[in-house]
Amino acid sequence: MSVVGQCMPDASHEVLDEGEATSFFTVEVVLTYVSKSRNSKLIPAISSLNPIATVIPLVFVLSISAIKEAIDDIQRHRSDAQVNNRTSYVLRKGEIVEERWHKVSVGDIVKLKNNDFVAADLLLLSTSEPHSLCYIETAELDGETNLKVRQALDITAEMKDDHALMGAFDAEIISEPPNNRLSKFEGKMVLKDQTYSLDNEKILLRGCILRNTAWCYGVVIFAGRDTKLMMNSGKTKFKRTHIDRFMNFLIIGIFLFLVTMCLICTIACGVWEAVTGYDFQAFLPWESFVHPAKARGATTIAVLVFLSYIIILNTVVPISLYVSVEIIRLAHSLWINWDIKMYYEKKDSPAKARTTTLNEELGQVEYIFSDKTGTLTQNIMTFNKCSIDGKSYGDPLDREGNPLEITERTPKVDFSGNPYAEKSFDFYDFELLKVVNHGDQNAHAFFRLLALCHTVMPEVHEDGTLEYQAQSPDEGALVSAARNFGFVFKSRTPSTITIEALGVEEKYELLCILDFNNVRKRMSVLVRRNQKITLFCKGADNIIFDRLSPACAELKELTSHHLNDFAQDGLRTLCLAYKDIDDSFYEKWKIRHHEASTSLENRDEKLDTLYEEIETDMILIGASAIEDKLQDGVPDAIANLALADIKIWVLTGDKQETAINIGYSCRLLTDDMEEPFIIDGETPEDVDTQLKHALEEIHSATSRKTPDHVVMGNGQTTYNGATGRIITELDEVGEFAVVINGHSLFTNTISFMWASPVHVLAHIGIGISGQEGMQAVLAADYAISQFRYLERLLLVHGRWSYLRMCKFLKYFFYKNFAFTLCHFWFAFFCGFSAQTLFDPFFISLYNVFYTSLPILVLGVFDQCALDMSYWTGFNHFVVWGSIIYYFCFQLAFYSDAIHYDYVGTAFAIFSCPIFWFTMLLTCAILIVPMVAYRFYQTSVHPTLSDRVRLRQRMRKSKSKGRDLHIRRSSTFRRSRRSLRSGYAFAHQAGFGELITSGINMRAETSSPVKLTKVQRMSSDTLDQHRLSAAVETVGISTPVANKGKKDNRSPLSNPSNQVNERKRHSHSSENEQSIQPQFSASAIPVTAAVEQSVNTDSGTWTAQPKGEIIFVERL
Repeated sequence: MSVVGQCMPDASHEVLDEGEATSFFTVEVVLTYVSKSRNSKLIPAISSLNPIATVIPLVFVLSISAIKEAIDDIQRHRSDAQVNNRTSYVLRKGEIVEERWHKVSVGDIVKLKNNDFVAADLLLLSTSEPHSLCYIETAELDGETNLKVRQALDITAEMKDDHALMGAFDAEIISEPPNNRLSKFEGKMVLKDQTYSLDNEKILLRGCILRNTAWCYGVVIFAGRDTKLMMNSGKTKFKRTHIDRFMNFLIIGIFLFLVTMCLICTIACGVWEAVTGYDFQAFLPWESFVHPAKARGATTIAVLVFLSYIIILNTVVPISLYVSVEIIRLAHSLWINWDIKMYYEKKDSPAKARTTTLNEELGQVEYIFSDKTGTLTQNIMTFNKCSIDGKSYGDPLDREGNPLEITERTPKVDFSGNPYAEKSFDFYDFELLKVVNHGDQNAHAFFRLLALCHTVMPEVHEDGTLEYQAQSPDEGALVSAARNFGFVFKSRTPSTITIEALGVEEKYELLCILDFNNVRKRMSVLVRRNQKITLFCKGADNIIFDRLSPACAELKELTSHHLNDFAQDGLRTLCLAYKDIDDSFYEKWKIRHHEASTSLENRDEKLDTLYEEIETDMILIGASAIEDKLQDGVPDAIANLALADIKIWVLTGDKQETAINIGYSCRLLTDDMEEPFIIDGETPEDVDTQLKHALEEIHSATSRKTPDHVVMGNGQTTYNGATGRIITELDEVGEFAVVINGHSLFTNTISFMWASPVHVLAHIGIGISGQEGMQAVLAADYAISQFRYLERLLLVHGRWSYLRMCKFLKYFFYKNFAFTLCHFWFAFFCGFSAQTLFDPFFISLYNVFYTSLPILVLGVFDQCALDMSYWTGFNHFVVWGSIIYYFCFQLAFYSDAIHYDYVGTAFAIFSCPIFWFTMLLTCAILIVPMVAYRFYQTSVHPTLSDRVRLRQRMRKSKSKGRDLHIRRSSTFRRSRRSLRSGYAFAHQAGFGELITSGINMRAETSSPVKLTKVQRMSSDTLDQHRLSAAVETVGISTPVANKGKKDNRSPLSNPSNQVNERKRHSHSSENEQSIQPQFSASAIPVTAAVEQSVNTDSGTWTAQPKGEIIFVERL
């Protein structure tokens, strides 16, 4: 029983699961064995089944579970052994000794070598690198493979690798309690009567790997289970699917149904024994332990029969259900892992299912909450435009000063005169480089700020190449831009920053870094050079504008116009400002800053107050604009997901104008929508009023059946619970999208959107392995490399997994009920005596061997694809194989070689014609009604899948070798925008020839349209002609209108009748621009299958076959 207990799955997550089913069968086996035992005196014979036959299903299920648990235990043991056997080098009595990790304790000084794992949370003391720097990889913590930089305090860096000084190191370190915050540390160190602030930049966490550093020393702060890594290793939350809950409900119902059948048989047995059996004891005597009285004896037999039927009808309880479900889910996960259409070749990154329990949930998704940066976009930032002293730079101009469209032939700025210029940096406005080279002080201040105000770390390779390690791609892009324009960031120490400005080296004393966070939305640095203290600041425009000097009012207005233009282009913007600081003010501020930075209580709040005090009355320099392009296929994926009635929420911290533009670029917003509702209230009451007004407008628009609506949030809004309920009401309308802009929406109902899309509150977390590492991937249930793969993950794998699981459960319960109800039916013919209709071994092997494979294959391989027959090779193999296996096993088992009780029975039965006739009749009775029902549904009430499947089959059978159909219009609804976008994203031949030929500008006559080289066939002769003589192209021939006649141009040929669409600035790449199809007199190029034909009378491209079908194909 200990083995059984270990192999039983954890039953705490489900109401009734495999553990309960296994326990039920275990009790049943014990009852059967004890009742069949010759020495049993406590329990009478209550089962007609052989104990060996009863134990077979239980042993099979437990064996599968045991194998699975053994594999998991072996893997955990190997992982634990690998970690526990890691060694570290600890300073003991002035010497470095080798110790295992579990012997490292708080206060030990540990030496790390290059590529060593960090054994505990350490305070960095000294390193082999200049300026006491070291590089670490945090892949085991957050999944990010880019190197992080840590820097020791100057006071401890002086010890270097002197073991004597290390041994004499005597300091008091006061730190925060152990916690799981990987990105934050608060503490202070008292050394030689001086107090030093400790933060996360001076800490090496357990699990990190030392890279590109020969050696470093650190003192242990937390060890063992107190380390941040171990504090984060909590129990994973179990996610239950809708099907799991449904199965629990079904199994509870099955148990109740089993008890009901047993009670019916019990009552019927008692009645039969009292009415008939009591007087029939001469032929069927009662057992000796049964009371001779009629009523009491019948009651005793009925109670025993209840237990007997519990054993006989046990097959209705699906002991193998959960094992089968786990096998199917594992196979579904493997299909996701092996899907070549979700493999990203550039990064050699396939899709990865990190769970096997949520596959069918992918097909039930109703809402998608997605971040923008790195999820919809490539997260590769490029410096695109800027505004300096009220002048905008970045757009290439022609000789008349008009902006030019950037193409591959557009000339680029030549930075060859700069030895530090990067070959990958592209810029198209020559004017900005001229301004910098001519000594414009505002331009110099702009790029000098970019070279100084950041936390980037430089790295010089052996070949002299300068490379930057940036915490965010935004900072890397801005520092690289300054580098290419001649302001090169070269090196830094804890107290200095060195840059090279147009060939002249400048060294600044770094006084303080006022770091960025999501609340401040800005960062600043305090530097001193030539006895002058300057504050450089960059941040969000609304944050910087609120802290500018009144003297910048005019420049602020000009810059605001430029920012709006940048936002219309979908660019990420930052404003840049500076301020000269008085020495006496700084000295007083420095004292208070040191006190706040060494405080262990409310440190962040105290520092923010000091930052607010000094970041005032700044002088505006300008603004930067960075481009982050959409990933390939994002617009199409979002459009298709929206067509599947999935509501999509995109989270972005950009400006409102940028967010709207990106929404149109990714087709989250469409031209069919009305102008968006702007929600920009400053108080919950204002937001409540605006949302109610939007709700009224949407209800009114819905009643008029107008296009979809959009609700925008400006990122400054604060919601409350009541507002959350209003949002829920808006969602119920279902005819609009809600886009929340920014990361400042704090409410009880939607505050979880602040976090990553793989947040624990989500039913399914999907991580995208982008440029910033693998943190989302490690926390997600599924990992993909591109957002466009989400469409296939949900609409293909999710749908297939859900349909497969539903079909599997349907057939699984069907076969169990069909088998079990035979015994219940037989009870009415055997006096409810609990006699079995089938051989005991047949009962045991029915679920495990005879009928398991067909439904497993159905659950694993079945597809709802259009080009796949229902019966695949796998279906044929397992169905016919199971049948053949059944007959072979029966013939062998009942042969003389086995000496079973029913020797020769199989040969006798199989030689009877009535057996085969009954079997065929039974199959026909069961199958024919279902086939007839499906035929009726497909013919009279076909679904969309049925129609498309039929069309594809006809296409395959009637048009082999053809490239193009001209047929009746598709049943799919196509919008105007999707028609235009279909060309751009499918990379197919478009309508360029049609547009440039000018046919739509010519006059029409009453002459009919001539289709040349087209073969017409009636439906009667369609099967006889396979279009062997096909047509290369279709020409539209219209003679020129006679002079003086009325101009009968079609509506499409008249520019005044053409639909003028609202102009949208595109945020996508060039191949994502929409093209409006028109017609021309030149030959129409034949491309992929397009279901269209010509009707020049109405100026549209539709089909009017009039009883005949027109096919056009290439020879």
